[in-house]
Amino acid sequence: MFTIGLDYGSNSVRALVVRCADGAELGTAVFDYPSGHEGIFLDPSDHNLARQSPGDWLLGAETAICQALAQAAAFPDFSAAKVVGIGVDGTGSSPIPVNGMNQPLAMDSQFAGNLNAQCWLWKDHTAIEEAARITEIAGRLRPHYLAKIGGTYSSEWFWAKLWHCLNADPAVFAAAHSWVELADFIPAVLAGVKRPEDIVRGICMAGHKAMYAEDWGGLPDEEFLGALDPQLAALRPRLYQDAVDASARAGSLCPEWADKLGLPAGIAIAVGEMDVHYGAIGCGVDEGTLVKVIGTSTCDCAVVSATREVADIPGICGIVKGAILPGFYGVEAGQSAVGDIFKWFVEGVCGGDPALHATLSEQAAELKPGQSGLLALDWNNGNRTILVDQRLTGLLLGQTLHTSRAEIYRALIEATAFGARAIVERLVEYGVPVKRIVCSGGIAAKNPLLMQIYADVTGCEMRVSRSDQSCALGAAIGAAVCAGAHPDFASAQAAMTGLKEIIYQPIAANQEIYQKLHSLYRELHDSFGGVTTSADLGHVMKDLLALKIQQSH
Repeated sequence: MFTIGLDYGSNSVRALVVRCADGAELGTAVFDYPSGHEGIFLDPSDHNLARQSPGDWLLGAETAICQALAQAAAFPDFSAAKVVGIGVDGTGSSPIPVNGMNQPLAMDSQFAGNLNAQCWLWKDHTAIEEAARITEIAGRLRPHYLAKIGGTYSSEWFWAKLWHCLNADPAVFAAAHSWVELADFIPAVLAGVKRPEDIVRGICMAGHKAMYAEDWGGLPDEEFLGALDPQLAALRPRLYQDAVDASARAGSLCPEWADKLGLPAGIAIAVGEMDVHYGAIGCGVDEGTLVKVIGTSTCDCAVVSATREVADIPGICGIVKGAILPGFYGVEAGQSAVGDIFKWFVEGVCGGDPALHATLSEQAAELKPGQSGLLALDWNNGNRTILVDQRLTGLLLGQTLHTSRAEIYRALIEATAFGARAIVERLVEYGVPVKRIVCSGGIAAKNPLLMQIYADVTGCEMRVSRSDQSCALGAAIGAAVCAGAHPDFASAQAAMTGLKEIIYQPIAANQEIYQKLHSLYRELHDSFGGVTTSADLGHVMKDLLALKIQQSH
């Protein structure tokens, strides 16, 4: 038996054909979204805006799946008739406004060219003010809502985006019968669901992004939403009452899409999950394993048995029962930009092509820790964890007239590693076990310099997922369980996942220097992040120069 994983990223969608018996990957294809700039609608007058075309998603699903199936057909034991299920993951929170027939408003000629009718992509931060108001009002009226999402509601999340749409474009908000997350929308389309009320919604999006919890009866209550705006309260009944974990089924492949894809009608469609949640499954996540999916941003995922008590953890993205793996609490944190920072510097500032990444990595690898005299803050797209503040920006400290591109590149990698360490320390502080770290994504597979720096900075052994497509693999695993190819996720992960042989161990000499740099980083982090207002930063530049001199010999 075979399943297909469909992985919706920020710039493209990938389809992966997987053999259920052992996780072998027989076919893969990538479809780059054609709209906007590398698949994203931007606004030069507002750097916080990032939207996406649902039409690109639908074209991408058909194109990528058909191409992946064609590639898999080269294997003698494969045929499309043996495909038993499809799993879908997507970025989040990436909601779209839809009409009463589950059709995106963006595909209605009435809203042609209106970016507010498109998908509000995860990295859209136009709702900063609304997020702050949600945090303030929930703090007064429903503090327990905030307790499970780290204490602060983010502009990346569901209700902030909907409220901002209402404030910025009342006509689009009024035309929307409902709003649907990307990870819920695509499974519904494949299953032929024609009404938003009939969509099976996944708990990971609902719990981590929309303040859903069984403890208080699902979505935030209408009284609370009415305190934000009465129109949000009026929308609530048109959203959903229940959300389910990945053991449920989103539906069956409808005849229309079966014909488009050349697959059997009626095969299982798994419940959609966030890309990084299925990615954690594709990396073999279990209790004690922290999974880092490193891409344009980074998401950190851990699970804790639902039989245990889990403390509320300030500054994280949520603790949700049933998220990631059924039977566990899903714990999520992350950094708002990682790969995007490297891309900004290499392609935006340096004007280079993607090959320059490899050149600068080679040059940066020749430097010792601290030799550049530089220290950076990794907030070019705000801070997701642990400060949860999208008004923060990046910083590069210690430049001289001799500072090179490679030195800056290494400092930016180190900054993201320091941000990663802050997350690990926060999780461990509140009792989430972290016995090993498994990384996934193109950066983890292709950049050994980054992986070694992360090991040295965090003090943790770093492993790399066997699959370079862990998100798509995780979605395929979800489909395998949903279709009955495996009885549960534990057995499916045991059969279908693995790790690459390479292991990155912390180097003691590097750790010693990075400990000093990390102390300086935390002073900058806490001062510019508003954690403390009494820090004296006058020594930081001079300490960096001292380290530079020490490490240059």
